[in-house]
Amino acid sequence: MQDLSAFQHPRFARMYERLSAEAERHGMTGLRRRLLSGLSGRVVEVGAGNGLNFPHYPPQVSEVVAIEPEDRLRALGERAAALAPVPVTVVRGHGGSLPYEAGSFDAAVVSLVLCSVPDSGVLLAELRRVLRPGGELRFFEHVRSANPVRGVLQDLITPLWRLMAGDCRPNRDTGAAIREAGFVIEDSDRFVHRATPGAPALTHILGLARRP
Repeated sequence: MQDLSAFQHPRFARMYERLSAEAERHGMTGLRRRLLSGLSGRVVEVGAGNGLNFPHYPPQVSEVVAIEPEDRLRALGERAAALAPVPVTVVRGHGGSLPYEAGSFDAAVVSLVLCSVPDSGVLLAELRRVLRPGGELRFFEHVRSANPVRGVLQDLITPLWRLMAGDCRPNRDTGAAIREAGFVIEDSDRFVHRATPGAPALTHILGLARRP
């Protein structure tokens, strides 16, 4: 059994449960629908959290395997899975070591995850391994702004943000990391989004990449 002690953030998990529900009322639901639109086949979602993506998977998806290391969020995800419109299996684990054979998924989903894992390159390499050739990677992530001033501001807030937000680092160059992992980005949209009225406005990237 994997040691997931490093991924436990109970205080953040309680806060996230409350704030994520508020974020859904301020535009996050629409972003989740954009992220998942058109998916089909067998999907692995890494860092599924409390399962807020689950209601938005289209009927063409035959199965979702949802990986979540944080105990409280995983328990909430299991409740959400029971109500999902497609079959969802919530699995205890982390994205740095996926217990699946190479090429066993048609698509992978990461949603506000690559900013908080210890090494995004390791996770992306695992996703590339378990995706079939031509498989899709759907991503919705924090990303360092291309605007120099905004980028510096993200750098300045990151140390405190990591402490408050479960080790999230909003200044990572996520698009570059996806390309460096061997994916081809076919579509991406950068935009500034404020998750809740009281939250800082952060740069995000949403798009689709493909395993060659």
